[in-house]
Amino acid sequence: MDRQNVVTALETALTDVLERPVTGLTGDVKLFDDLHLDSTTMLEMLMALEDSIGLVVDPEDLDADDFVSVDTFTDFVLATRPEQVAA
Repeated sequence: MDRQNVVTALETALTDVLERPVTGLTGDVKLFDDLHLDSTTMLEMLMALEDSIGLVVDPEDLDADDFVSVDTFTDFVLATRPEQVAA
């Protein structure tokens, strides 16, 4: 899985969770400030990604810094699934 695959999966999950189209995300988009996510929608997004890309997250591994922007979240996903990262 590469960065673009993660962003595409994130756009799909956010579209479902927010019930509005979310496309064209760039790395600097702030998840809470720009997309107006809250803790509930963030958990729904994580569950959607669990279903779509098999993301498995241990609650103890969660850190607020991982959810600042599309880039920080993408880094988090890729670090969580290192065996899936394209070289």
